[in-house]
Amino acid sequence: MKNIVAKRLLLGAIVLPMMFSGTAMADEQPEGYASDGRGGVAKDSSGDCWRAGYWTPAMATYECDPDLVPKPVRQVETPAPVAAAPAPAPVTEPEKVSLSADELFDFNKATLKPGGKQALDDLVDKLKGVKYDTIVAIGYADRIGSDAYNKKLSLRRAEAVKAYLVKQKGIAADRVFTDGKGEANPVTGDSCKGNKKTKTLIECLQPDRRVEVEVAGTRETVQ
Repeated sequence: MKNIVAKRLLLGAIVLPMMFSGTAMADEQPEGYASDGRGGVAKDSSGDCWRAGYWTPAMATYECDPDLVPKPVRQVETPAPVAAAPAPAPVTEPEKVSLSADELFDFNKATLKPGGKQALDDLVDKLKGVKYDTIVAIGYADRIGSDAYNKKLSLRRAEAVKAYLVKQKGIAADRVFTDGKGEANPVTGDSCKGNKKTKTLIECLQPDRRVEVEVAGTRETVQ
């Protein structure tokens, strides 16, 4: 007999040229934060909660913004009878796909190139048969230029990815979240020497100019 089993998958993580996680459950989705589709707050790969566009400090929760709310008082409750623990559900690690940055964006640009569009087309094809909850596009920049400029550039790249997914691929805008990390988390580490904007340095820092796209959802498989 064939059984239909819903398995949790994490698909995507496209590194685009230039290019979640959290298991805490709540009885009600906190106002001001994006939902992960399972009753909890959507988080990026760094563990940060995704704030909605209308978020204000008054909507802060201790889980997501502990510096903005008083620390909750821990109450001691009488322990309930211990029941047999269910078998843990299988966990699937995120699938990471890395693409050449220059296939997606030109240096210092936030306009998707044909190669970047094709990479997103491939990602959408992977979503066929997947009931996905959220898509997160996180933009990054290399260290050439000021921190403030690179922060804005990385966000523009993430927004370019969202615009393509929404306008060209028909994905609902409220399912796609964006963020710009600027120069954070460089892939190249300290392997590229110098600070002067030379052709050699630009080419060396290519992997740092990217957008990472992560998709969380479920797919039904037959066993």
